[in-house]
Amino acid sequence: MFDAVILAGGLGTRLRSVVSDVPKCMAPVAGRPFLEWILAWIEPFRPNKIVLSLGYLSEVVTGWLQTSMKDYSIPIEWVVEETPLGTGGGIKLAMTKVTAPQCVILNGDTFFDVDLNALCSKRMSDATAITIALKPMEHFERYGSVTLAKDGHILSFNEKRYCDKGLINGGIYCLDCNAGLVSGKEGRFSFEKDVLEPQSALGNLSGYVSDGSFIDIGIPQDYASAQTFLPANIKI
Repeated sequence: MFDAVILAGGLGTRLRSVVSDVPKCMAPVAGRPFLEWILAWIEPFRPNKIVLSLGYLSEVVTGWLQTSMKDYSIPIEWVVEETPLGTGGGIKLAMTKVTAPQCVILNGDTFFDVDLNALCSKRMSDATAITIALKPMEHFERYGSVTLAKDGHILSFNEKRYCDKGLINGGIYCLDCNAGLVSGKEGRFSFEKDVLEPQSALGNLSGYVSDGSFIDIGIPQDYASAQTFLPANIKI
């Protein structure tokens, strides 16, 4: 049992050359908003509800949702940042709508084909505050790598540099909503720096390794690849 939170307030600065009039989550992919693909992928996992954390051009997203929500069997709610809150502040605001004992956090510009129910089961069996979906990669430098202990706990997050192979943070997290992970923080903050790194040092993070399909549309090259990648991996 979980709620899903989608972080969909990004400016999409690196996409401005190809997508300039909509927030990144609404960038058109094969004739549909990227968000529509993500919602179609999430729906079969049957979360209790979906909460969108919105910011930049939020009215574009809410306008689309008001005509599209009838197509979904899962309740969809949203919150809107009055000022940019960062990933941590956006999650904290969205969690005011969360009612399940755990929630899955996803980025609104990334598709990572992870079994969300298995991710949540892994967090409960590990008894950790957060479990992160990790993607094995080869020959990468765009992402930082993650060091995983043999017992499945995350030891460290490493800075971006070229790696022959390793694990990256896939941007999907299962959180224990009763752990108070963001409750003591105010205003704008980074979930990665201000929550994940300290929790890792405390031994409160575990990793769930998945080699599912992955794409991040944050740069024009990958956005172009998404036009065929998403229809090949998600059924609508």
